[in-house]
Amino acid sequence: MLQINNIREHKDAYITALAKRGMDAKEALEDVLTTDETRRATQAQLDEILSQSNIFSKEIGLLLKNGEVQKANLLKEKTGQLKEQSKTLQSTLNDTVEKLQQLLYDIPNIPDESVPSGTDENDNEEIYSEGDIPKLSEEALPHWDLAKKYDLIDFELGVKITGAGFPVYKGKGARLQRALISYFLDKNTGAGYTEYQVPYLVNETSGIGTGQLPDKEGQMYHVGIDDLYLIPTAEVPVTNIFRGDLLPHNQLPVKCTAYTPCFRREAGSYGAHVRGLNRLHQFDKVEIVRIEHPANSYAALDGMVEHVKGILQDLKLPYRILRLCGGDLGFTSALTYDFEVFSSAQDRWLEISSVSNFETYQANRLKLRFKDTDGKNKLVHTLNGSALALPRVLACILENCQTPKGIKIPEVLVPYCGFETIH
Repeated sequence: MLQINNIREHKDAYITALAKRGMDAKEALEDVLTTDETRRATQAQLDEILSQSNIFSKEIGLLLKNGEVQKANLLKEKTGQLKEQSKTLQSTLNDTVEKLQQLLYDIPNIPDESVPSGTDENDNEEIYSEGDIPKLSEEALPHWDLAKKYDLIDFELGVKITGAGFPVYKGKGARLQRALISYFLDKNTGAGYTEYQVPYLVNETSGIGTGQLPDKEGQMYHVGIDDLYLIPTAEVPVTNIFRGDLLPHNQLPVKCTAYTPCFRREAGSYGAHVRGLNRLHQFDKVEIVRIEHPANSYAALDGMVEHVKGILQDLKLPYRILRLCGGDLGFTSALTYDFEVFSSAQDRWLEISSVSNFETYQANRLKLRFKDTDGKNKLVHTLNGSALALPRVLACILENCQTPKGIKIPEVLVPYCGFETIH
């Protein structure tokens, strides 16, 4: 959530920056400032009335003590009138504060200067690539056929139990899935991230804190009877661990990692491009989250990018890194790098990680601050990234590592899964 003082100070610059997202933000920002002026004026009126009411109350006490009952009664009438005015003003103030909050919730984060302009994924900027794309035989299969051939994943059984987008992993498929989770967590903890096990459901306040709520895309599963939400990513519960905290500056950075299943409705996702593991309603992911001093957050972002690169280098999967354009940038992000691995059997790139800096956008919603060396309380910067999302990594391992004799497991995973080949 943007800070009102910054909107007031940088309104024109924000309008220009938000245009990268394809948003004409002038009216929205002016609405915020106008509503905030109303809020401040109403608060000033209310404070004045409450102050006057307190003065009258003291005077009434003195008058009654001195036996001046008639004068005291007159002041009591005025005090009663002030109380009615204060009730009206308090109601107006509450409505104005709520309106202001909703206006701020509707404005996305300001893109970093390095974010390229553009409207969609076609305008994203490739900044790095590594790895040779394997040349497969004409008999090579996509992962959904490999999963059936080697009895690794049963998509139809998932439909029977729940519905489309909820696969059932079996045998070596399940073991390989568990191996990836353990390897990712070990890689992250080895880099100084503290592992957490967190709830898979969160309350509304948590969803608002990290920006998933209000859910404009309708992608979150809502448990209506309890008013809880199934998490779309571990970012939500992990970052909310620190909601409302005031951290000492020497406690920064805070580095966390967590494995969770993730739940997304993926409304409107149809067609061959979402077949198999390409897009699911439930999938596993290992997340990294950082809470940083604002001066260090972009160096931390670069470090997270290098960390994810190291994982993909270990897996020996061909990958590329994209800097997302304004039109493809997530609502809460200031800068995002997407990692994509190449699926040789599908002949296409598949996104497997997003690494983002949210600057103060989430921290302002979370009221997450730190006490700086100058003694002032300031908002932290929050960052997060996938390290990694499993479905498409697994899909690319199955597809890219297939041979006529079976699927060769990346060497780094063998100690975790206990086998070198699926055949």
